Amino acid sequence: MDRLIVSGGNILSGTVPISGAKNAALPCLAASLLTTGKIVLDHLPAVADIRTMIKVLQALGCDVTVDKTKDAFELSAVVKTDSLENGKLEAPYELVKTMRASILVLGPLLARFGRASVSLPGGCAIGARPVNLHLDALQRMGAKITIDGGYIVASVPGGRLTGIDHTFDKVSVGATENLMMAACLASGVTVLRNAAVEPEIGDLAAMLRAMGAKIDGIGTPVLTIVGSDLLGGCRHAVIPDRIEAGTFICALAAAGGDIVLERVEPDDLRPLTDLMTITGCGIEEQSERGGAVKRLRVFKDPGVRLRSRDVITAPHPGFPTDLQAQMMAVMTQAAGISIIRETIFENRFQHAMELERLGANLRVEGNTAIVAGPSQLKGCTVMATDLRASAALVIAGLAAKGDVTIDRVYHLDRGYAGIERKLQTVGAGVQRVKGGRV
Repeated sequence: MDRLIVSGGNILSGTVPISGAKNAALPCLAASLLTTGKIVLDHLPAVADIRTMIKVLQALGCDVTVDKTKDAFELSAVVKTDSLENGKLEAPYELVKTMRASILVLGPLLARFGRASVSLPGGCAIGARPVNLHLDALQRMGAKITIDGGYIVASVPGGRLTGIDHTFDKVSVGATENLMMAACLASGVTVLRNAAVEPEIGDLAAMLRAMGAKIDGIGTPVLTIVGSDLLGGCRHAVIPDRIEAGTFICALAAAGGDIVLERVEPDDLRPLTDLMTITGCGIEEQSERGGAVKRLRVFKDPGVRLRSRDVITAPHPGFPTDLQAQMMAVMTQAAGISIIRETIFENRFQHAMELERLGANLRVEGNTAIVAGPSQLKGCTVMATDLRASAALVIAGLAAKGDVTIDRVYHLDRGYAGIERKLQTVGAGVQRVKGGRV
């Protein structure tokens, strides 16, 4: 099993290419099921979750051709689904168990074929993420759904889903994506209220529009989708990964130095960059030819102490839960008391105990962590418990004295393309140990 060894104390300097967003690429891959036309997707991050979703599509009967980019951090994929008509249309447990986003094939399959069988999903153990928000809405659209042997078995007796006016009980990115895709081929008009407004929702909507879908209200909590008889193919470039970019911003804050992030959307990063500016980091947007901002310079004098700040996670445009663990690692190096409140997932402080092993001064009370800094972190062996916790431990390692060995980094590989290689290019002391060899 792979491990990372992080040697702290290095100042970061250089340029980091930001890959396409995993959380945008996954629903875009699922959306390819809505058409017989050819779908070409660019800027897919070369991470385990993307490879798993491609395997899910192939298991369903899709023809998927994948090409790596020159730096091997990203992929391009051509998806053809015209051979699915007589397929089994089953997303198997062996694949779905590793990734919760696999449930995103349910809506498109029901919308196009009127039937689907999808294993109940797995993924990071960060708390309850029930699928009932997806299933309840699909049932209102006319689907009959049962749970049989760990599988969601669904069919549409009339052959076609029907548009509805639906209010989600709580904001859910996945449910919004699944229902938006299903509604594109439903009969009539679907209105989704209390919908998620994350940038990844907008990216999926942009792809669906390019396929011919009629969607209004993008970027607002009320989406209106007019169902179409069929959708066509398209070529779509996935947006940059705001969570990967945010992770590198946190890494710079912990280690100090001066880096430039290439291919970013600064507006998507405001909840983090506004906070980082207050804590003592410099943030500078850089414009490329034509005035479009695609680069972000982040800098911090390693001799200047960060200032602590409180953090409360919330749905977009609030502070993202996917950056909470990384921010906790940064706050261990800030002067003062930071209160971090997690409002999205109830079990997302598993990294706190590992940070304590490194020497962090913190305690957890329910959904709140209290961090007192700065702490002198010291190298030891820690264990990654989920995707973003893994990133937090890497960040803590950059600020630690001595070597930090991180076990179970397969979690990290689910969402970051070559993170150790990207960190190495900016001077970080990070090595991957595989099969007993560095």
